[in-house]
Amino acid sequence: MLVFTHPACLGHDPGADHPESPERLREVIAALRGEFPDQLQWREAPPAKLGELARVHCRELIDDVLQAQAQPLRRIDLDTFTSPGSASAALHAAGAGVAAVDAVMLEDNARRAFCAVRPPGHHATADTAMGFCLFNNAAIAAAYARDKYGLERIAIVDFDVHHGNGTQAIFETDPQVAYYSTHQSGLFPYSGSMRERGVGNICNILLPPGSGGFRFRNTWADEMLPQIEDFRPQLLFISAGFDAHMRDPQADLMVETEDFGWLTAELVSIANRHGSGRVVSLLEGGYDLQALRECSVAHVQALLDG
Repeated sequence: MLVFTHPACLGHDPGADHPESPERLREVIAALRGEFPDQLQWREAPPAKLGELARVHCRELIDDVLQAQAQPLRRIDLDTFTSPGSASAALHAAGAGVAAVDAVMLEDNARRAFCAVRPPGHHATADTAMGFCLFNNAAIAAAYARDKYGLERIAIVDFDVHHGNGTQAIFETDPQVAYYSTHQSGLFPYSGSMRERGVGNICNILLPPGSGGFRFRNTWADEMLPQIEDFRPQLLFISAGFDAHMRDPQADLMVETEDFGWLTAELVSIANRHGSGRVVSLLEGGYDLQALRECSVAHVQALLDG
């Protein structure tokens, strides 16, 4: 199994006390290196190319994110900031997903890849950086896979506690890419209702605060996983946000570490049946460092075991 990351992803600094801190990625990398000293193949993520970004983002947004910055912080919105290192971090975060697609599609011994990168991506729309996200890493990788390899059935599964409004908006008129998300009701970005269906390729389920692992698992087992199974994805992406965890300060869904491992294993099983086992996972949210370490290990263990 492959892990893509890059030191530049630590250079994005949204400011002191911001929840999306470089320490998040340091903790994930340390946990994975400590838990899997010999089982993972680490690769340096390349920077995304302009054409790869432009598949899903308008030129104005690309230029805005990549502009040279002298000041320590530049505010994009209430919660989203850039620093002098943000452009490079965003390029390598997006490039990780593209490189992971090439690896799982072309290499016989590389069916799974985890992109340990930041900033996260699933809130970024075609023309707007928001919600801690600059470029939409999963969307860039999915659009690349669709165009480069001619795939007709690509699934993006998003179990971050917040709705991936950007990913949904980018693909809601594209029947080749299906988006599946559970997320806590009443949270930013206040989207993702069950009525939002796209062209039949969007599936959202809102979970109330305090749902816990039992309801989380039942919702996926009874409603979401059968739909993904019916779609028969040739390639499965995971927007792996772990902020639904019971210790996370950003939400109250009360999911536990083992629940993320269970869901990952179920998704790998679907990928094995329909997509030669090909899974590309990209780190999204998760803001309690201990929970983030534990969940990353459980997630990667399930990717390895499947």
